[in-house]
Amino acid sequence: MYQVEISASAREVTGKGPMRQLRMQGKTPGVVYGGGKDAQMLEFDTKVLYGQLLDFHRRNAVVTLNVEGSSRSVRVGEIQVHPVDNSLIHVDFCEIDLDKVQSYKVPIVYTGVAKGVDLGGILHIHHRVLLLSGKPLDIPDEITVDVTSLTIDSSIECKDIPLPANVTLVEDPGVAVVVDKALVESVAAPVAAKKKK
Repeated sequence: MYQVEISASAREVTGKGPMRQLRMQGKTPGVVYGGGKDAQMLEFDTKVLYGQLLDFHRRNAVVTLNVEGSSRSVRVGEIQVHPVDNSLIHVDFCEIDLDKVQSYKVPIVYTGVAKGVDLGGILHIHHRVLLLSGKPLDIPDEITVDVTSLTIDSSIECKDIPLPANVTLVEDPGVAVVVDKALVESVAAPVAAKKKK
């Protein structure tokens, strides 16, 4: 899983007015909670935080949150942004246990050109993510599936995808993630549907 470090300072002020002033000073308010501890109010350098969040947006990431000499392993919770200019308003972080097994949705990256496509077939992608279970640091950032060997009327199922050690598949192993179908079948299906009407 992707790992990143983010630094923050403890925050004492609360309320709409002080929060507005904080943002005018180039700071973004936030909070970290979980781990059996009281929620801790934080403030971040907005430019630095914004760039870091963009770097791992929509990715599974373990964040090492450094706050004035102490650190906590967290995940990004809710990110609040302004509806007009997309500026950061508030960020929540949730502490996680790196030794606890959990389920994560991991994106699938398809590579190569299927043999069946070269022969006139059409590649049908059924899944863009794969549900995997494991400890956070064992979960891969993405799963790569090479479709080069696919011929017409063949498929790659969940069980065919090699997984890292200590990671297990949560999906039905028999479900196809990608299928190569003949062009004739793909064209005939909608035509047949129209005739039934």
